[in-house]
Formats: sequence, structure tokens, C-alpha cells
Amino acid sequence: MTADDGSSPGATWPLPRFRFEVDFGTALKGVAFKEVSGMEVETQVIEYRAGDSPGFSTIKMPGIKKYGNVTMRRGVFANDNAFWSWHQQTKMNTIRRQTIIVKLLDEQGSVSMQWTLTNAWPTKITATDLKGNGNEVAVDTIEIAHEGMMVSNS
Repeated sequence: MTADDGSSPGATWPLPRFRFEVDFGTALKGVAFKEVSGMEVETQVIEYRAGDSPGFSTIKMPGIKKYGNVTMRRGVFANDNAFWSWHQQTKMNTIRRQTIIVKLLDEQGSVSMQWTLTNAWPTKITATDLKGNGNEVAVDTIEIAHEGMMVSNS
């Protein structure tokens, strides 16, 4: 028995998670991030028991979907305040909501899977930690709320 090296026609390998990019509407395409996390959806459970049910137990039905906030971390660049400016627009529900697309890329740089976040807006921005004795890259964190997530394959 030999190990499968992936050269056979039906070999399937999981996609690596380190090559991805993010599009923020029409203005910012292909933004590089260090990390994207929190892309999750949960369906709340509704327990119900009909009055004429012969069993003394409830049935479980799907309820409202709930989407988690997405957290993105990226390096700080000189003269790039786009996310800070976007967050400053958060005043009395007048925020400019956007569609955000997170693209997972394959080895050739083609989109193999993407997550589309609808009506997204920033809820929180955290500036980088500053350390006089450190040698790490400065990284900002943005947390984004959204109202829906669609997953598609290319």
C-alpha cells in the first residue's frame, strides 16, 4: 500500500487557511489581513409541545438565526485611516453599511471559497499595543457586525 501523494485524479485535500483576502465594497479590494475570525451562524432552538401531544416531551424546531461578530486583524500602515474613518460614521444609525467578502484562495491565487457578509458595519476598533522594547509589527483590530452570511464556492 502506498501513500496518496495527491496526483491521482479524485484525490481531495483540505484547503490551507493562510491565503485569503478581504473586499470592502468597491473602495477597498483585496485588503490583506493577518487574521479573520468569528464567521459563525447559530440557529436558536424553539421548544414546543402541542396540547394534544401523546408524549410528555417537547419537539425542537429551528428559530431565529444569529450571526456572530467578525474580528479582523491587520498591520498598521502609514496614512491609512480607512477603518477609523468608517467607524467615526457610527452616529445615530447613520453608518454606511457595506457588503464584505472574505475570499479563501487556492495555491494559484484563485478564489476557492468565499463568505459574503451583508449590511456590515464596524462595532469596535482596537489600536495596536505600543511597546518600547518590542519588535513586533503594529496590528489594529476591527470588529464587524453584520446581518447575514452566505457561503459560496467558485
